[in-house]
Amino acid sequence: MTDLHISELRKSYDGTPVLDGLDLDVPSGRLVAVLGPSGCGKTTMLRIIAGFLHADAGRVELGGRTVVGPGVHVAPERRGVGIVAQEGALFPHLSVARNVAFGLTGLSRAERAARTAEMLELVGLAGHGERMPHELSGGQQQRVALARALAPRPALVLLDEPFNALDSALRAGVRADVRDALHATGATAVLVTHDQQEALSTADLVAVVRNGRVAQSGTPEEVYRSPVDSWVAAFVGDAVVLPATVAEGRARTCVGTVPVAGGGKGPGSVLLRPEQLRLVDPEAAAVSGVVRDICFYGHDSVVSLDLEGAPGPVEVRHPGPVVVRPGELAGVEVVGEGLLREADRAEDALA
Repeated sequence: MTDLHISELRKSYDGTPVLDGLDLDVPSGRLVAVLGPSGCGKTTMLRIIAGFLHADAGRVELGGRTVVGPGVHVAPERRGVGIVAQEGALFPHLSVARNVAFGLTGLSRAERAARTAEMLELVGLAGHGERMPHELSGGQQQRVALARALAPRPALVLLDEPFNALDSALRAGVRADVRDALHATGATAVLVTHDQQEALSTADLVAVVRNGRVAQSGTPEEVYRSPVDSWVAAFVGDAVVLPATVAEGRARTCVGTVPVAGGGKGPGSVLLRPEQLRLVDPEAAAVSGVVRDICFYGHDSVVSLDLEGAPGPVEVRHPGPVVVRPGELAGVEVVGEGLLREADRAEDALA
């Protein structure tokens, strides 16, 4: 078992809390993305797990063994943790094979060579062992860094925003390769990132951190479709939050009457994703508004509409290009259920 359990983790710098009682559970063999804005404590948490930083309080258990706790701080080299940094951090004077084999102490030369070849094949770099790091692309260097981290069979792999230096065209492919390699070895892993798309598309579980605590954790689908509050909703994806009056499972909003999950009655707010809103012919629509702006992304377009009763522009995500133009009238309708938020919770979350 290589599960990770963090409880009540605290760390302050000059009296300012960075981690404020953070709790996190990472099941054995799962990849968990820790997602949050800059300054929320993600990297501090990672450094404490690795042993590079002492916690002020709290406990970290790895595979049932306490590595951080009252009076306990196991040295980094005794934790069995592999690390993949932002830019690979390969040894420039060592070949690819020697980089991968660097941590394989206590093995014979033949065993080291076999394990190195196994890891390079796993990350799709078989035959690259004699190359030097500068002869590889950025994506290949990150794969070598992963192979080096996995080679000693660590109890846990920590990935510290490892795809930041890659261009967008390369990033998705390398993310998929890294995820597949981790799953193939059964490694337990923590990926720290501020990229929502990266977290949702790569991880088995997502933990959203806010102000030094985990605000919500769950599968990517759970966090995206059922955020605990409007802040989480807006952070993990685009969100449309509209004032509403609710009765009998339906909410009256500026985009029409929307079915909502759960009970509730009276004033509140409804959360929708932009892809739940659909552009329709304004002459046939119950609700229509004026197009303010259009952002074209290739695979889809985001259309901003000015609607009567809306607190601001309402964004509609439309597949591909759109035929309407700014200043024109467009109809809108809702697909699926909204997520009901009571008035006081919604206001607190948006504050």
